[in-house]
This record gives sequence, structure tokens and C-alpha cells, in this order.
Amino acid sequence: MAVTKDAKDKKETKVKAETKFSKETYLHWYEMMQLMRKFEEKAGQLYGQQKIKGFCHLYIGQEACAAGAITALEKDDKWITAYRDHGHPLGLGTSPNAVMAELFAKATGCSKGKGGSMHIFDKEVNFMGGHGIVGGQVPLGAGIAFAEKYNGTKNLCICYMGDGAVRQGALHEAFNMAMLWKLPVIFVVENNGYAMGTSVQRTSNVTELYKLGLSYDMPSEPVNAMRCEDVHEAVARAAERARAGEGPTFLEFKTYRYKGHSMSDPAKYRTKEELEDYRNQDPIESVRHTILENKYASEEELQAIDDKIKAQVQESVEFAENSPYPAPEELFTDIYVQKDYPYLRE
Repeated sequence: MAVTKDAKDKKETKVKAETKFSKETYLHWYEMMQLMRKFEEKAGQLYGQQKIKGFCHLYIGQEACAAGAITALEKDDKWITAYRDHGHPLGLGTSPNAVMAELFAKATGCSKGKGGSMHIFDKEVNFMGGHGIVGGQVPLGAGIAFAEKYNGTKNLCICYMGDGAVRQGALHEAFNMAMLWKLPVIFVVENNGYAMGTSVQRTSNVTELYKLGLSYDMPSEPVNAMRCEDVHEAVARAAERARAGEGPTFLEFKTYRYKGHSMSDPAKYRTKEELEDYRNQDPIESVRHTILENKYASEEELQAIDDKIKAQVQESVEFAENSPYPAPEELFTDIYVQKDYPYLRE
């Protein structure tokens, strides 16, 4: 049966009417997530070549967790996460050169080559760091939110953690204080199903992790974090509550990592079928499909974005390789901060 032009137009109108976000937002998500993905794929290759050493935890598959939240928040809001921390600053605008140089332990890295993969920081984009201690960033996130409330701003802190961190005692102390003081913080658990190589089902009686927030009367909900749209909407709701003085929210981002916990993890604890099922929900392919279906960009235009990102990532590698290592005396800098408090002079 032939499809008339009117019927075709109605079908296209229906697709567009169901799309809640603008063309610009979808293209921004696509470019942001492709940068995260291609950067991480290159980092994995370089680790295999022993150009990147130490620990390295890739974000491949989890890109929508950061991308959807970035478009829902304001530029003065603060960000903090665990050690799977390359994607968030890249999405916020940190130079790929500075992140790659940090992975190479070079002086031009965003932490001067002293932090490596697990300790990326960038004050310029309000990224308060990746943190290597499991759950250690959770009370820090509450503290950052306390500072914003104390200073009378309308800013908030979004605090990410892995599913293993929810079994740390510090999380429960932070949740209690955050609710007691109605701190402007959004707690996010990126539940990719495994704490290192151990499934949530084997480590917790509560497998729907968002329910942990309910014991503190904290607004809590699960989110399909393979979709930027769902992440954006959930974070936007939580941000509205935080800015209104209503306190914290706990979001369980249900996501998946395509690679192992770290580069040393062969991920033999999961099936090929499980991995394939999540690949069929790939967040980048989902956004790409929406862009093409709504004619926001052509295949050729998306390919141009891909080529630009490939060049960016290659430039970051060349920058890192050509950068110097930190000078030996750098061992003794950035240990203490000199502050002049009047009461200390008395």
C-alpha cells in the first residue's frame, strides 16, 4: 500500500511532537557522548601499549549518566564522583588534552600529573574531582552542598558513586546529615550491576538501591540511565527541589559498563547475552536514532562530528606524549595551603 505525502507528513509530525528536547540538545548530547566514548576507547588502547599506567576505569556505556545531567544543571553547580571519572569533566568542558596528559602522568595534566586516572580535577568547570576511596566522595559531596547553603547561593552539588559505595557507612551518615540540614545535594548511584566483579544481588539484601534513601525520608527514584532524556528529567526534578530549599534527592541510575571494572578486569563474571542486551540499548545509538528520525542532522553531518572528535582525541594523545613529566621538586608542592587567619596572629 502506497503511503501518501499527507500520511507521511503526519507520521513525521507525530515523531517530532513526541520529542521533548530540542535539536540543539540532541546534537549536544551526541557530540558530548561521542567525545567520552572515543576518548575512553583510545585510553584503553594506550593502556594496552603501557603508555598509561596504574589504575584506569573506563566509562564506556555509561555516558548518558553524565550527559543527561549536564544539560539539566547550571554552570555554577558542583560535581564530584568516584574514580570512574574521565567522562564527567570531558562533558563539562575540560580540555581532552589536560585529561589525557593526566592519564600519562604529565605536568600539563589537570592534576599536574600527580593524580592519574582516578584523581581528575578541574576547578574551572566546578568538577571537584574523582576520588579513589570507595564512598569517600559521598560526605565530601554533602560538605560541598553545605558550603553552598551556608554562603546563600542557589547552587547545588551532584554527587556520583558506584553501587559498591552504597554499602559504606559514610553514605548513611551523609544521608542523615543531608536530610537533617536540607542540603542542596543530588546523590546519584551509577548502578552498573557490579561492585568490581561482584553482582549487587550477591552483596546487598536491597537490590533496588534507590530504596535506601527512603529510610531517611529522602525523595528517591530509579532512572533508566541508558537514556539521556530520562536522566535529564530526573536530575531537573531533583535540582528544582534542592534550589527550593527542600533538600537532597537520591537517584539510582540504572546503567551498564561494556568493559570490566578496570583495565585489569576481564569481566568473565557476566554472559555475552547480558552484554549484548545492553549494547542494544546503547545511549549514543539511541540519541543518533532520534536525530536521524527527526531530521535534526544527516548521516554526513553526524560523520563530520565523529571526524572532529577523532581529531580532538588524536590531538590529546600527541599533546600528552609531547608534554614533560613533573619536575622532582613538585613532590613537595600542593601539600599544604597557606592561609592567613587573623586569629592565628594573636
